[in-house]
Amino acid sequence: MKILDKLIIKEFLKTYFFVVIMLILIVLVLDFTEKNDTYIRNQVPARDILKYMGNYGLYLNNLLTPITVFIAVIFITSKMAGRTEIVAILSSGVSFVRMLRPFLFAAAMIGSISFLLNGWVLPVATAGVSEFRIRYLEKGKASTDPNIHIKVGPDAYAYISRFYQSGLTGYDFTLEEIRDGKLLSKLSSDRIQWDTTKNVWRLENWRLRVLKENGEDYSVGSELDTVLSISPTDFDLPENHHETLKLPELSRQIKILEDRGADNVSYYRIERYVRFMSPFAAIILTFIGVIMSARKTRGGSGFQIALGFFLAFVYILLFILSRTFAEAGTQYPIFAVWLPNIIFAVTGLVLYKTVPR
Repeated sequence: MKILDKLIIKEFLKTYFFVVIMLILIVLVLDFTEKNDTYIRNQVPARDILKYMGNYGLYLNNLLTPITVFIAVIFITSKMAGRTEIVAILSSGVSFVRMLRPFLFAAAMIGSISFLLNGWVLPVATAGVSEFRIRYLEKGKASTDPNIHIKVGPDAYAYISRFYQSGLTGYDFTLEEIRDGKLLSKLSSDRIQWDTTKNVWRLENWRLRVLKENGEDYSVGSELDTVLSISPTDFDLPENHHETLKLPELSRQIKILEDRGADNVSYYRIERYVRFMSPFAAIILTFIGVIMSARKTRGGSGFQIALGFFLAFVYILLFILSRTFAEAGTQYPIFAVWLPNIIFAVTGLVLYKTVPR
């Protein structure tokens, strides 16, 4: 079986990369055609367009992996079944599980590559895509939204009406300490600026109220240096910030947000769950694909390929829905993220009972 193993692995990987490249090129051509007028109007340099398309291609590769893996394995297996090769292999005394080995090995290779891309390469590409869109496709929009609210501690909440990255300066700043629904203290200032030499925040025209059971203490001042568990970058984070962090950076950001008691830490945790879950999709879908297309059919492989497309889209839809439920605040987010793999793995085991022996 060693020669056959090498042949199957070679054909599987070759078909997978061919399908990936073709689908990515089609989407990139459609995307370029749609945005070409904007490129011309905004005078986007060709070098930046090519860089954007490369980054977007990496993003598409991750998105299309379930589809491309499923199509590749169904195409290879149905072609072998059509030439009666699978019947010959099983008739020679080789078990179906043994025949699965090269398919699963190739799927594990694809899954490993996907894990490396998701953990270290894709975040950089995603950040590049976001930066390109903000710079050229969404001109005129402010880099920082007004009315920013950030949780900076378990009981501390910061508010700022507007922050400007150019001068590291914000206006109408408020820091409130609230515990059990009661306001304990409130620090306000007309202006807040980051001191790059001391790495502290400087408040100008500040007012501090400390509420007590028998009254309150009130103090004011012109300038005050204070240390907060936030930096200027926290005021200018993109919506998909968790998708632009490499895996080690993502783990560090989760630790920072947990120390603050931030409410949005769940998005970062779910992103880490997804990065460890995604590579297993290639193995599970390969297992199902071989089982579904191992039988020889009179109509050829067209139906199997069409069914492969359908099931791959079902998997992607289920993945999107499960991630949405996890981000909505379900009690067991890791289970919600892994739900598509669990459902398809169980489906594969049920289908395995029907394969030819």
